[in-house]
Amino acid sequence: MNRTARLYALVEELRAGAPRPLTVAALAARFEVSTRTVQRDLQTLMEAGVPVRTTPGRGGGWSIDREMTMPPIRFTADEASALATALAAADASAPFAGAARTAAQKIMVSMTGPASAAAQELAARIVALPSRADSAVRAAVEQALTRNTVLRLSYVDAAGRESDRVVEPAGLLTADGRWYLIAWCRTRRAGRGFRLDRIAAAAPTGEQAQPHDLTELLLGSAAAGATRPMAPASLTPPP
Repeated sequence: MNRTARLYALVEELRAGAPRPLTVAALAARFEVSTRTVQRDLQTLMEAGVPVRTTPGRGGGWSIDREMTMPPIRFTADEASALATALAAADASAPFAGAARTAAQKIMVSMTGPASAAAQELAARIVALPSRADSAVRAAVEQALTRNTVLRLSYVDAAGRESDRVVEPAGLLTADGRWYLIAWCRTRRAGRGFRLDRIAAAAPTGEQAQPHDLTELLLGSAAAGATRPMAPASLTPPP
């Protein structure tokens, strides 16, 4: 078993045993390698962002948070190349760009041989010009969308007028190289789109937001005909 395959097998072994921790000795015996090799592999997983952790003392060992990981997904070489390329070329100012970059790295690591070389070569030929967007604003927007919480914004419109808004985020829209936060604006009592690079400041309130349908908020706007992402339920399970 090569190292890449062993790393994936190691994650699955920890997932299968979760939440019970497994000792390094047990893992070494399972994969027929030295304890030093297992320690090095576990350190590699930690550095790659895999949520493995160690519990010291009697009855301790290594474990993984099942809720923070996914089982293996078998991509074709073309699918893996497409994903790795799209993620690696993501604009650094786009929402969730940090997570996109680490996901691209994990996909690249999982690939071997000609498929890996082709994906990396293709990714190197795609560039993205960064747009002006504050990293603190982007982080606040990401957190509000993930946790479904209310945001307090300082927003500058196209005429340069600044206003304070309290909004309930519903989703993100990308158009013509720009990113917009689509939200219910409590101040205007209507659905609004806020261009991320025009948000001067964003502060999470911690208040839980009411659910809003993204399609409803887009009705009557220039983005009413926007293409929605494919819903998981519409995907056909592989044979």
